[in-house]
Amino acid sequence: MTEHPDGEAWTWPEATWRRIVNRARAGRSLKPRTWPGGAPFAVALSFDADHETIPLRDGDESPMRISQGQYGARQGVPRILRLLDREGVKASFFYPAVAALLHPDEARGVAEAGHEIGIHSWIHERNTQLPYEAERELTFRAAETLERVTGQRPVGIRTASWDFSPRTLDIIREAGLLYDSSLMADDDPYELLSDGAPTGVVELPPEWIRDDAVYFNMHRFSGLRPYTPPSAVAEIFLAELAGAAAEGGLFLLTMHPHHIGHRSRLPVLERVIAEGKARGAWFGTHAEVARWCLDSGGQRGVMVPTTS
Repeated sequence: MTEHPDGEAWTWPEATWRRIVNRARAGRSLKPRTWPGGAPFAVALSFDADHETIPLRDGDESPMRISQGQYGARQGVPRILRLLDREGVKASFFYPAVAALLHPDEARGVAEAGHEIGIHSWIHERNTQLPYEAERELTFRAAETLERVTGQRPVGIRTASWDFSPRTLDIIREAGLLYDSSLMADDDPYELLSDGAPTGVVELPPEWIRDDAVYFNMHRFSGLRPYTPPSAVAEIFLAELAGAAAEGGLFLLTMHPHHIGHRSRLPVLERVIAEGKARGAWFGTHAEVARWCLDSGGQRGVMVPTTS
């Protein structure tokens, strides 16, 4: 447990725990009354193209670990792009800048195919372990690198491992980003508050249950093992999609090319797309969803309480 300057949590004055909770808080709902074209709900597909950056971040020089990430570039992304092209669906690809530098033709090709490029760290670093100055510099460097490699200026960010530090929102605002996709206070989009004040930043909330990594990840020298068959993962994802359809909301799915891109797993994504189409979903990139929700003004008056 990290030592806190105000001592043990049970001794904190009210001002301390309110300050911590309100640092980056859910504000008004931005769930729109209607989706583009009158669609009953929205689907936003995303891929965190980590590739080799996770072992590199950990200082792990094992060719075996690095090859696991390389699979995402060598097989995963090409399969995903073929599927998306066949289905006529656009998606958002979040790149650590180092992954884009290792695979510039791939990242450029993703952008040229009409998909969105988003920020996903420099080398999959953990923001909460960094001083503010380092986190800020790496975020800005990543954005500039992605724009240089792909020709597309990122307007959104997903922090690596959804690791959101106490200063991340400040950096997002300074960078002038449209949206974040790292925090989990709702199923549907909402506006982020900073110390109780609206920021204009749209939050597109992910969730661990709508992430392929928690079901498919593997680390040989730990207890981390894939424990869920693709059929069960499909069942979970489709149940979440059905819930979004019933509520007229957003189904946001996070995937990783080195996980979902395997032969036995890509059919899970195919089923998700087919079900979304069958239910009349609008498929949008994260940037398109954020702009639509912000321009629509959300459901005015709907607020997630900041105090209790």
